[in-house]
Amino acid sequence: MASRRSFIAGMLAAGLVPKPTWAEAGDPAFLSAAMKPDGRYVLCGLADDGSIRFEIFLPDRGHAAAAHPTLPEAVAFARRPGTYAIVLDCRDGQTKARLDAPAGRHFYGHGAFSEHGDLLFTTENDFDTAAGLVGVWDVRNHYARIGEFSSGGIGPHDIKLMPGSETLVVANGGIETHPETGRTKLNLHSMRSNLSYLRTDGAFEGKVELGAAHQRNSIRHLAVSDLGDVAFAMQWQGDLTDDLPLLGVHSRHSQNPRLFEKASVRAMQGYLGSIAFNSVTNQVAATSPRSGLVQVFSVDGLDQSFNLDDVCGVAARSNGFVVTTGAGVIRVLRNDDINHNLAWDNHLIAF
Repeated sequence: MASRRSFIAGMLAAGLVPKPTWAEAGDPAFLSAAMKPDGRYVLCGLADDGSIRFEIFLPDRGHAAAAHPTLPEAVAFARRPGTYAIVLDCRDGQTKARLDAPAGRHFYGHGAFSEHGDLLFTTENDFDTAAGLVGVWDVRNHYARIGEFSSGGIGPHDIKLMPGSETLVVANGGIETHPETGRTKLNLHSMRSNLSYLRTDGAFEGKVELGAAHQRNSIRHLAVSDLGDVAFAMQWQGDLTDDLPLLGVHSRHSQNPRLFEKASVRAMQGYLGSIAFNSVTNQVAATSPRSGLVQVFSVDGLDQSFNLDDVCGVAARSNGFVVTTGAGVIRVLRNDDINHNLAWDNHLIAF
């Protein structure tokens, strides 16, 4: 009788050993970084009802995370201008790999997997030239770095994969930074943000820029619908008396994006923290921790608005949205609040 070891080796050779799935990590619906009362940082997997399915310790404050499309793995990114990210096995919390930004680079806290999870794409800054870059990492080879290409602008922040395609959309925030000056913004007088569409091989497909009045509107965060509409959230770098929209949606078949006037600089105190697109209800939700405000929009305009102190994370669920706050609150819209003894960080990542 063949030994267990030789049997498994044979299955591996035949490709018959089942791969681990998210079911083994509790089938979370969302990921979010958080801080515990003792000051330690964690990455949490949350169920659709807001309960915690797993809690994994992080070496420092997290920002966003990228969830592998099939394997129970998540890449936790350090807050900008961090120079590392860690790949976590969400079944047991073990570190599977560490991503270190090449010399002269830093990450922006976001990344995206390719459709089948073979590649990871990260937004990066070459701080000697102020050029925005997208790094490419080979997931199958222990996340080895295999290439990079231009992000199409300065200060690439968020990045998403367009549905059913090999096209990436990048939020180039337009702001130059350098690790020696921390989070100081170095070029506000000349900044200009854009949405750039890029093939996963780096080929440039096009970009969208707003008019001159929006020169200091920094496009930072993205949400993409199942049909490929791109919602983008901005952060205003000028005077708060300049009441411009901070929320827009761009469709690939349209040259100009639609801007939502009520998600304004004054209403949101110049700052949208997070954004989510619900493809079922065809709504977009945006949050502002500075104003403690959540707004939900449809094609007809503002559908819902409510105040929630220090709200920032937002993600779509079956018929609405879920939001999180720095006070540990999880609010499933139209349901009661769920409170955890945690301070949720900026982003709530939906699977």
